[in-house]
Amino acid sequence: MDGLIVYLLLGAVVGVVAGLLGVGGGLIIVPVLILLFESYAFSPAIITHLAIGTSLATIVLTSISSVRAHHLHAAVLWPVFWKLTPGIILGTLLGVLVANMLSSAVLKNFFGFFELAVALQMGLELRPHASRKLPGRVGASLVGSVIGGLSALVGIGGGSLTVPFLVWCNITVQRAVATASACGLPIAIAGSIGFMFTGWQNSQLPVGSSGFVYWPALMGIVLTSMLTAPLGARLAHRLPARSLKRVFAIFLAILGIHMLLA
Repeated sequence: MDGLIVYLLLGAVVGVVAGLLGVGGGLIIVPVLILLFESYAFSPAIITHLAIGTSLATIVLTSISSVRAHHLHAAVLWPVFWKLTPGIILGTLLGVLVANMLSSAVLKNFFGFFELAVALQMGLELRPHASRKLPGRVGASLVGSVIGGLSALVGIGGGSLTVPFLVWCNITVQRAVATASACGLPIAIAGSIGFMFTGWQNSQLPVGSSGFVYWPALMGIVLTSMLTAPLGARLAHRLPARSLKRVFAIFLAILGIHMLLA
């Protein structure tokens, strides 16, 4: 029961943060799940893989709601989405295969470095200047592959990678965020299926797992995150976004450092 309460609380926090700052929940979900799984004495060999796979699975459900909201506002650039998606799916599946070959400790360290990079980008508000056009199908597929591969390795929907790229390609921030949220869906679907498949025969998995997806955590997080995301969206119009992003960047940096030192 204690575990369920923690998952529900985690989902509530993730939902508010996602709605408030437009940041995907994977950057919070993965490190918190790693801490929880360690406290449950799950096998150290599979903890990081289980946290990443579960994080991607939560994004499948939460991103559907997000994409629908953006679509109703006609903000999603679907032609851009379809350009990026083939590469995203291929890159995500390759990322899952690479993750399966890495040890839990190496994967954890990689996540820590990535989280520190995102914290730096968010805290300093680093964003590329719009200076080029979106590449053709081949170029877009290559970019999508990189986005999908990195996202699969750290269990995120890819917004922290997709949004800067689209802004660089002269797409407005609002449309970039909306389109990135749509791109998160194929990442989440391909990634969660991939982690289920690669972990299916693992004998060290805890009860309640389908491969590297842990259902008790998945259901608890999704239940409350989908309820609290609209609250975060409403607060976004009342609170100072710049100050909040800087505070959140410090929080991410602390999580990233903990992943590297723990």
